[in-house]
Amino acid sequence: MSSEPNRIKLTRETWKGPWAGLPVAWTNDDTIDEKLYRQDVASCCTAGVPGVYTGGTTGEFYAMDFSEFCQVARVTIEICHSHGKPAMIGCTSTYTRGVQKRAAFAAECGANAIQVSLPYWLEMSSEQIVPFFQDVSAAAGGLPLSIYDITRSKRPLSVDEHRAVHEALPNYLMVKSGAKTTGSTIEGCAALSKFVNVFVGESLWSELGPHGAIGCCSAMVYWNPRIVLACWNFLEKNDWRNLKECTQPLEKLHAFLLKHFGAKGFSDTSYDRLGGRAGGFLKTSLRCRAPYLAPTEQDVAELQRWYREHCPEMLEI
Repeated sequence: MSSEPNRIKLTRETWKGPWAGLPVAWTNDDTIDEKLYRQDVASCCTAGVPGVYTGGTTGEFYAMDFSEFCQVARVTIEICHSHGKPAMIGCTSTYTRGVQKRAAFAAECGANAIQVSLPYWLEMSSEQIVPFFQDVSAAAGGLPLSIYDITRSKRPLSVDEHRAVHEALPNYLMVKSGAKTTGSTIEGCAALSKFVNVFVGESLWSELGPHGAIGCCSAMVYWNPRIVLACWNFLEKNDWRNLKECTQPLEKLHAFLLKHFGAKGFSDTSYDRLGGRAGGFLKTSLRCRAPYLAPTEQDVAELQRWYREHCPEMLEI
């Protein structure tokens, strides 16, 4: 099963840029549409993304059984490696053994990295954090590790807690910093970037790039690869003026999405299916796993109308 000969080494020097965080395509009878999902993974690879990631919130890890997780992980790794791209698999679960089981399978399949959030049903104490990540890392054979730091886990990590994990596990190389977590602030990003790579949303790149932000687990990169990869080019060059100008359409878009779709109760995967389909790049289904709300074709048409009137460049893939 392992694709070890194709394993691409991720280091702090190479693990950067806008990785595509993909949703899973579902059929009308609520099973994985593997053909459609394979097509979307391949499209991201050929578009020039640095890597592909699944198993986060957009990837609906919380709504899959283990056999479905295995199918998605295997396919993601297989397609990425066939295009010479690394794959990161999200392995979050509500308990340590659940995470370990997923991490071990991802490693066996040849994943280049795993990403894990703290178990999110019961809040963990500070003393539990390092042992938890040690147990997970051991199950994954020491693969490069990303922490998904997000308020949904009930307790975002402090700089000191991140540092303690890194001191115990040198393979902790990247943090995906969600809104209202340490890495999403100027001070926190600057502190964390001294020992791990900090990934934040593209709209924060111009603000946090000068303080060490170096990438993103991105949905926007498959809403419009051309725009996001251009923004990344400016970030790599420390060209903050042009980066700010490049990300302005994304800031306008975020404001529109929150106003017009936020009240409907959209989740991460709802937004990302909507945006991927509206721009024409993704072929994924609009369907989300119940009970969570899915976008409709009418929603897609509404976003496309807004693009044509306010941000036509988003339709230029």
